Amino acid sequence: MRFIYLSVIAIMICLLISLSACSSGAQKAASEPAGKPAETEKESKSAETDEGQELHLRIGDKDVAVAWENNDSVNALKNLASAGAVSIDMSMYDDFEQVGSLGTSLPRNDEQITAEAGDIMLYSGDQLVVFYGSNSWAYTRLGKITDKNASELTDLLGNGDVTITISYSN
Repeated sequence: MRFIYLSVIAIMICLLISLSACSSGAQKAASEPAGKPAETEKESKSAETDEGQELHLRIGDKDVAVAWENNDSVNALKNLASAGAVSIDMSMYDDFEQVGSLGTSLPRNDEQITAEAGDIMLYSGDQLVVFYGSNSWAYTRLGKITDKNASELTDLLGNGDVTITISYSN
């Protein structure tokens, strides 16, 4: 009988601890304005240190302008590149994209997307994909090359494997 009594007490304590852990997050979420996601401490620090710095993309020996997304994947890419330029050996795939391993995994938020020429995507969390054609698949959007049209991107990416360098600086 004593064993059952102690078991019930132990279960109630575990339940109480579990519920108290859940309620603190719920209270925080309830205090946030509707429609505005809560800013994490990491995002807040990132915004403070990013002022005046930006990601740069180089394909072979050509710098290209990119409109980067504002998401966790790009923030992680900034973190990676802030330790030093990241060089990625890319390989042509199926006459519409270049794909290369980042050598590490980034946060991902994959969605079914039809990519177009100039789109920069994260595939499987650890592969960078740069499109010079079109394809539909589940990707996380990283950015878009803004200073090249589809023909220029085909000339730049469609003639063999390339090396892409991502740096983070002023």
